[in-house]
Amino acid sequence: MKYLSLFSGIGGFELGIGGKAECIGYSEIDKYAIQIYEKHFPTHTAFGDITKIEAATLPNFDLLVGGFPCQSFSIAGKRGGFSDTRGTLFFEIARIAREKQPRFLLLENVKGLLSHDKGRTFYTIISTLDELGYDCQWQVLNSKNFGVPQNRERVFIIGHLRGTRRPQVFPFGEDDKIYPINSKGTKSKTKHTFSTIATNTKRKESNYIRQPLRFLTRNQKNIEGDYSFTVDASQTSGIRKGDKIRRLTPTECERLQSFPDDWTEGVSDTQRYKCLGNAVTVNVVQAIIEKLL
Repeated sequence: MKYLSLFSGIGGFELGIGGKAECIGYSEIDKYAIQIYEKHFPTHTAFGDITKIEAATLPNFDLLVGGFPCQSFSIAGKRGGFSDTRGTLFFEIARIAREKQPRFLLLENVKGLLSHDKGRTFYTIISTLDELGYDCQWQVLNSKNFGVPQNRERVFIIGHLRGTRRPQVFPFGEDDKIYPINSKGTKSKTKHTFSTIATNTKRKESNYIRQPLRFLTRNQKNIEGDYSFTVDASQTSGIRKGDKIRRLTPTECERLQSFPDDWTEGVSDTQRYKCLGNAVTVNVVQAIIEKLL
């Protein structure tokens, strides 16, 4: 099994895939991410800027993976979507998939992708993959359900080339329910759902995602919810230490993203935070790959 890594960052997909497949090469343009990547994967072929890759010249591969740029779809960003050049980079993935027709696609993005432009952006992505011959399944997964104490929701999309083996990867986990505390101090049953949906199926499926609620007082003190905030590229989150607030260290962010300690060492702390905030959580990729390959 061979794979191509696009928008590779610091190698989160590579760590999650491990020895289950061989990387034919990667594409990344951030010089700091490349510095970290090459330190850990010195034998991997660098294809550079995805917009300059001639798909026909690539070696054959079975799996395409990538966390395509999410800033244009992010709740924290401007949500420019396809009007932003970062959003249009999805079509570079489509261009390579059209030419090479790998058996599987595994893509990752922020949860905001699902609702951007009233769902039209996500519909365009799924429709494009459908036209390329891929049946898709997708699910919003939270890193906190995969062995790391970080509340990080991301949508994962799996494309299966029609006519090839189609393992059922999603849904992950059991149906779950959220019990918020009402004004009387008792639990009220409220279902909070994100669908696990597959194309090319008549069966309706839904999955309840565990999501502990954070109840905040006027002083913004956390009463419930043990998980860290999402590690983002700017790293503006802090944690309480006594009566003070301190910033998470780069090593702590590595652990929250399930990277080995000091994985990003060698660049400035600012760049370490940025690279880790843009990375995929390794444990989530590993869990998906276990069911996919």
